[in-house]
Amino acid sequence: MDFYERALELREETVAHRRWLHSNAEVGLHMPKGQTYVMDQLRRYGLAPHACGHGVTAELGREGGRTLLLRADMDALPMPEESGESFSCPTGTEAHACGHDFHAAMLLTAAKILKENEAMLSGKVRFMFQPAEETFEGAKDMLANGVLEGVDAALAYHVGPGRMPVGLFMYNSGGTMMYSVDGFRITVHGQGAHGAYPHNSIDPINIGVHIYLALESLIAREADPSKACVLTIGNFSAGSAPNIIPDTAVLQGTLRTNDSASRKKLVRRLKEVVQKTAEVFGGSAEIEMISEVPPLVCDPAMTDEIAGYMEELPIPGLTPVPDTSASASEDFATIAEKVPSVFMYLSAGYMDERGDAPAHNPKVRFNEDVCPIGSACLAHCAVRWLEEHQIFVQKSL
Repeated sequence: MDFYERALELREETVAHRRWLHSNAEVGLHMPKGQTYVMDQLRRYGLAPHACGHGVTAELGREGGRTLLLRADMDALPMPEESGESFSCPTGTEAHACGHDFHAAMLLTAAKILKENEAMLSGKVRFMFQPAEETFEGAKDMLANGVLEGVDAALAYHVGPGRMPVGLFMYNSGGTMMYSVDGFRITVHGQGAHGAYPHNSIDPINIGVHIYLALESLIAREADPSKACVLTIGNFSAGSAPNIIPDTAVLQGTLRTNDSASRKKLVRRLKEVVQKTAEVFGGSAEIEMISEVPPLVCDPAMTDEIAGYMEELPIPGLTPVPDTSASASEDFATIAEKVPSVFMYLSAGYMDERGDAPAHNPKVRFNEDVCPIGSACLAHCAVRWLEEHQIFVQKSL
């Protein structure tokens, strides 16, 4: 079966899925429109989908073999869109600026192709349509609702924009592919006062500034310089007037690293530094961990297998880019911690000015020529992996 040829025949259908999801962008866990749309399409293809937490799952194949999970996230970002596309999200508050609309669309088409060729499967394929990847809640939500029960391995693709040609596939079979992320919210408690009488206060802004500087020193002096460690405070808020010292201040940020040991140490020290610094200035602080996602480390042997299966497809210009690593984070890592997993990037860029804006930018544009590539790879790799990992039962004489 030439899965790429079939994916090309279904290209416009895949693009239609992508554009519907793009125009109806939703953020976070609760995606009622997207969930309904995905379930309706899967039913149309002959599957029996059901809700799994806030996401959608369905399964096909035969009993007696292994089960491979194919995962696609489908949530958008809370931001305006300025892409100029005719199918832009009209709300002005949500935008598919990371390509998750592609992921769900390509997996829908892969589900259709696999249903058409279900007899070829040497086991089962489970589909995972996940919300809330951007907030690092979606994978945990679906894991808590049993999406990995009975699963032997997992595969996911992510599209990437930029000035690069369609046809590249990026992977890492020898190290960390994407960094961990520990998002946090620090609330500093002081004592408010009139700005003219600071001695009557315990200034939470002053404490927050010293916490910020102490955390910078934590990276400079306690992080292993041979490992990548990035700490960012992206929000610092306090007060409501220039002549009032407030009671509280809030700092929010993220800690990322490509090393599990560094992550464990730095998260522990982050909490200690925050609390002890606040105490030095007479205040107190509490730290809430908003997201806790490990580094994404793909299974080496399975990654090389999947790359080999992809090269079997007659896709013009398909080019491997090994040893890819990114400092961004991905909650597929929570799945990869539990079962052998592969995560790959597919280039969806342009070689002209349309490729200038990066992901998470209001002006970003993605090349829809990647749609049949993604659908074909998902379907072909599922068939091939199950074929190569059959369970053989030895009969007794």
